[in-house]
Amino acid sequence: MKTKILAIFACLLWGSAFAGAKIGFEYTTPLHLSGMRFMLAGLLLIPFLIYQKIDWISNLKEWRYMLLFGFLQTFIQYGFFFMGLNKVPAAISAIIIGGGPFFVAVMAHFTMGNDRMSFRKILAIVLGMAGIVFISFAKGGSIHTDISFYYGVILLIISNIVGASTNIIVAKNRNKVSPVMLTAFANFSGGLILYIVSFFTEDWYVKPYSLEFYIAWIWLALIPAVGFSIWYSLLKRPEVKVSELNMWKFVVPVAGVVLSWLLVPGEYPDLYSILGIFIITVALLILQRQPNEK
Repeated sequence: MKTKILAIFACLLWGSAFAGAKIGFEYTTPLHLSGMRFMLAGLLLIPFLIYQKIDWISNLKEWRYMLLFGFLQTFIQYGFFFMGLNKVPAAISAIIIGGGPFFVAVMAHFTMGNDRMSFRKILAIVLGMAGIVFISFAKGGSIHTDISFYYGVILLIISNIVGASTNIIVAKNRNKVSPVMLTAFANFSGGLILYIVSFFTEDWYVKPYSLEFYIAWIWLALIPAVGFSIWYSLLKRPEVKVSELNMWKFVVPVAGVVLSWLLVPGEYPDLYSILGIFIITVALLILQRQPNEK
C-alpha cells in the first residue's frame, strides 16, 4: 500500500508540471526554463543527501553512469518535453505524456525477465490508452492545422520513449547508486547542459521576473527533485515490477488535465475529457486487482 501511495503522490506532482510550465513560458523560452528548473532541482536535493548521510565517494565513482543518465533523462527527455509543451496545449500534452506506461510495458516485456505481459496488464493498457484518446477531444474536437502543433506532438512522443528507456535502466541497475544521488546528479548535470544549449539556440536574456515566475520556477524544480527521488527509490525495490509501477502514470494526464483547467486560461472541461478520466480510473482499478491465489 505504501508503494501505491508514493507512486500516486509522485504522479500528482508530475501532473502539476504542465500548468507550471505554461506559466513559465510567459516569461522565458522552453530550454532556458528547463535548464533553470533542473539545475535548481539538483541543488535542492543536497540537504537531503547530507541528511541521509549518503556516501558521496562511493556514489560518485559511478559518475559516468549518472552523467549518461542526466544526458538521457534530463537533457533529451525533458528538453523534448518542454519544447513540445511550448507548442501543444497543456491538457493535450498531459494526455500524450500519459501514454508513457504503454511504452514502458512493451520495453519491460522484452528486457526484464520477470516483467512479462499478462491479460490483466494488456487490458489495463488498452483501457488507459482509450481514456487518453477520449481526453484528446478536450479541446472540443477541434482540428489543429498548425504544423507546429504536430511537431510538438512528435517531440512529446519522443520524450515518452526516452522516459520509458530510463525507467528500464534504473530497474536493471537497482543497487548501483543512491536514488537521491542519481536524481540530484542527473538533474543538475542535465539542467546545466540545457542551460548552455539554450544560450546558443534560443533568444532569451536576463531580466527581472515577477513573483508569479519565481513561484512557478521553484515549484517546477521541486517536482523532479521530489518526484524522481520517490520514483527511483520505488524502482529499486526488488518486488516492484517496472511496468506495473509505471501504470500509475496514467494518473499524470488526469492530474495534468484537471490542473490545466483550473490554472491555464482558455482550457476547460468537456464531456470527452470527463469520460476519458473515468476510463483511466477503471484501467487503474483493473491493474491493481490481484488475481485469486489457487
